[in-house]
Amino acid sequence: MNPLGEKYLRKDFLPFLFCPGCGNGMITQAFLQAVDDLGIFDDLALTAGIGCSAWIAVYMHADVLKVLHGRAIPAAIGLKATNPSRKVVTFTGDGDGLAIGGLHLLHAARRNIDMTVILVNNQIYAMTGGQVAPSTQAGSRTQTTPYGSVEKPLDGCRVATAAGATLVSRWSTAHPKQLTRAFKKALNHRGFSFVEVLSQCPVQTGRYILGSGSPSFNLQWLRDHCVPVEDPARMGEVEAQGKVPLGDFLEIQNPEFMEEVQRMNREAKEARGKGGDR
Repeated sequence: MNPLGEKYLRKDFLPFLFCPGCGNGMITQAFLQAVDDLGIFDDLALTAGIGCSAWIAVYMHADVLKVLHGRAIPAAIGLKATNPSRKVVTFTGDGDGLAIGGLHLLHAARRNIDMTVILVNNQIYAMTGGQVAPSTQAGSRTQTTPYGSVEKPLDGCRVATAAGATLVSRWSTAHPKQLTRAFKKALNHRGFSFVEVLSQCPVQTGRYILGSGSPSFNLQWLRDHCVPVEDPARMGEVEAQGKVPLGDFLEIQNPEFMEEVQRMNREAKEARGKGGDR
């Protein structure tokens, strides 16, 4: 077994339930490599909702909350509130995180809570049969859009940025080294971090949208269609070419929510001690 797996995975839960060629195993390895490099595994607390990518957290031998569809982020907020020293990470999918869980994403980002959301985007509802998802590209044929989707896709990175996230990145399973670096930056960041991962799904996206269930074909599609950009201002230029921009799009420092709450509590106690609050 890979040394990272030997060290961090729940062996009694193996084998993975992921389909052959799925990118979730690659994401698991990149994340565990980042955690191992930082030496923070004992501080981890993970949450996950429903969907293929939500199972990633379950295989790690850490504290894990597997919750209802779309509710992984508020569960993570609860973990952070009870113990702010935790490194809290949510694994979610494009359906779980941008549809039923979309409002939770907005409010966690605007509050700038110190947590990391890893959103795995395979462009489809995969586990439940291949339905159109918020991230599905316009014109794509799925089980629920047999003549092509007429909806524009939702860009998770732009949503997170607009809502107030203070670190935003997007990489793909075809860029494992960059993905590991993005995970490390997110885990070290003090504030709300959002990392989107473009991942291959040969069984659903491949067969219905891309026209091939071959894992190698699907991974090559990511290599051909994902373009790293150093300047976020070039995102529109890359998208106009029919490509998906990758990169570290945002990293700023703003007051963190739990620290602000603690500061307010201290000030309130001091005011009561001085007789300022009757």
